[in-house]
Amino acid sequence: MNADTDYQVVMNHEEQYSIWPAGRDLPAGWTATGFTGGKQACLDHINEVWVDMRPLSLRKAMGEA
Repeated sequence: MNADTDYQVVMNHEEQYSIWPAGRDLPAGWTATGFTGGKQACLDHINEVWVDMRPLSLRKAMGEA
């Protein structure tokens, strides 16, 4: 991948985020969040929206405890 590659922000069922090259099929278990841009823009977006790094299942378990 070169510096001009566009990426998309993706999220899995545990609400964990990553980036994936735009235009490529997503791996199983991941969905696009709708944010697309350069690599750094995507990483900055993730930094803003992923405020709780714990997986969803852990957050739910801790909330029920």
